[in-house]
Amino acid sequence: MYYLYHIFGKKIGVTRNLNTRVTLIQGYKEGEYEVLEQSDDIDYISDREIELQQSYGYKVDRQKYKNLYSQKSNRMKINVTEQTSTFAVPLNKLKGHLLDNIGLNWLTQHGKFEINNETIPWIIANAKTSMYNNDRSYIYNKAYYEAFIAEPAITDNFGFKQDRFSLIRDWAANRGLYEHGNSHTQYVKLIEEAGELAKALLKQDEPEIKDAIGDMVVVLTNLAHLTGMKIEDCIDSAYNVIAKRTGEMINGTFVKDEN
Repeated sequence: MYYLYHIFGKKIGVTRNLNTRVTLIQGYKEGEYEVLEQSDDIDYISDREIELQQSYGYKVDRQKYKNLYSQKSNRMKINVTEQTSTFAVPLNKLKGHLLDNIGLNWLTQHGKFEINNETIPWIIANAKTSMYNNDRSYIYNKAYYEAFIAEPAITDNFGFKQDRFSLIRDWAANRGLYEHGNSHTQYVKLIEEAGELAKALLKQDEPEIKDAIGDMVVVLTNLAHLTGMKIEDCIDSAYNVIAKRTGEMINGTFVKDEN
């Protein structure tokens, strides 16, 4: 449905979303504007807008709404690099384009980003004008990731950030596991936890599945430390290999291509 609206003493326009276009973008609340007509015929509403603009003595649009809508219906273009996401609009027009593209999402190396009511204020506050083109604006991908995707940081008693793996290693060190344990005992512990996971999967016991997976991560963290490595490095090494791997799913298992 297309709405032909009148902002008293200002303008006559057409929109499909009064709240977004008139209230959020232009700042007019109910009572400060009126709906003159509504129709699902874009040709009629486009012609009628021009007629009423002329009759009310307002500035007449140079293009009919149906032509502008055709252009607006194209999703906002976003250029993604490793560091940034760049919007094909200048900074002073970014808010309106974001509101027109609610629900639009795009992929970055930090995951899927999305334009929604939660992210729009942040994007507007943190966007910068491109140094290469004043008609472009951008955000830093890592900053968006930290604001909306990354899990809240864990802190110690002094307020310093600590990641989960560091906390596991601190826990193990405080209990003498590294001083008195060894990689062989941790391997045996890993197999025990794998058995617990198998039982939980057979029973479809979700809490036990969760506990068993967590216990295995703890054991693997300690096993890596006892062999002189960090589990973070092991994960990165494995991911760097699988990221380039190709293959196909066969009987529920990913089978890599033979090189």
